[in-house]
Amino acid sequence: MKALIAMSGGVDSSAAAAMMVQAGYECVGVTMKLNNYQDEQAEGCCTLSDTEDAAGVARKLGMKYYVFNFTEDFASQVIDRFVAGYEAGRTPNPCIDCNRYMKFDKLYQRAKLLDCDKIVTGHYARVVFDDESGRWQLRRAANPAKDQTYVLYFLTQQQLAHTVFPLGAFASKEEVRAYAAALGFGNAGKRDSQDICFVPDGDYGGFLERYTGKKYPEGDFLDLAGQVVGRHKGVVRYTIGQRKGLGLSMNRPVYVCDKSVADNTVTVGDERDLYTDALTAGEFNWIIAPPAGEIRTQVKTRYSAKPAAATARILPDGRVRVAFDTPQRAVTRGQAAVLYDGDLVLGGGTIEEAE
Repeated sequence: MKALIAMSGGVDSSAAAAMMVQAGYECVGVTMKLNNYQDEQAEGCCTLSDTEDAAGVARKLGMKYYVFNFTEDFASQVIDRFVAGYEAGRTPNPCIDCNRYMKFDKLYQRAKLLDCDKIVTGHYARVVFDDESGRWQLRRAANPAKDQTYVLYFLTQQQLAHTVFPLGAFASKEEVRAYAAALGFGNAGKRDSQDICFVPDGDYGGFLERYTGKKYPEGDFLDLAGQVVGRHKGVVRYTIGQRKGLGLSMNRPVYVCDKSVADNTVTVGDERDLYTDALTAGEFNWIIAPPAGEIRTQVKTRYSAKPAAATARILPDGRVRVAFDTPQRAVTRGQAAVLYDGDLVLGGGTIEEAE
């Protein structure tokens, strides 16, 4: 069996590569070049030193190793979608698009060209075949603190059949680091990458203006009664639930509750005003067979959110409506709603409306 290993230069993908080699696979290491940043422009991801780390591990394991230049695809499939989402008033998650369109699309195509049977990544998740249903399942990792199934809900049955997540069984990140250190990997202690790789300073508004060449206009902050309470610095600089950086002088903490691109306004209110009872998600991908009626489920609306008990049903147009048992905080258009049954991922989609 031949496996293509997606190698970022970090400890996770390096450990995954070693596990596949030890399992007897003929392995090919691949790093995706996604941007042209130099080391001083990025932190923890997509740098020359990351590529060197990945190449070093591949050499130590006796693997063939390639770097594929996907910068144009990354710009069109990930960065442009990120920009379009913010300009439409949403808060997109580019890590989902990167996994969907790059790792499990472009890289999946390259795996076929290299006659690889499996594609392997360092994600913390598990793939299991269920004999009873005859379907592949995506399940949460043994380490709930590192579980990454939220950004993998889009995987199809065909993709799951050819995907391996070796780290899904590890109980802690410390075990992964110890495993890599025992193999003599120099990146065993390398820190995890943070934030979005193409916005290394975390200033999304500044990135959008530099990337598009646009100056997003200032506008009014409104309270929930529609009264003007201040001036904002561009709608794209704000997201639902945000409290810091508003620059408002009010007699209490306020939070972003809504924003309108059409009116160029940002609405603020108290924290209690952030809670909603239901959402509707589109572009929905069911990993299980789509249910015929209502189902009980647990739903995550952000990567770091705890699953919340809810009832879900498919609407006539294929979208999915989720009604929560208790109101949820800062449900945001553009983020994903991912449905679980315990550690089993049922499916997920993009949040279009919050009620």
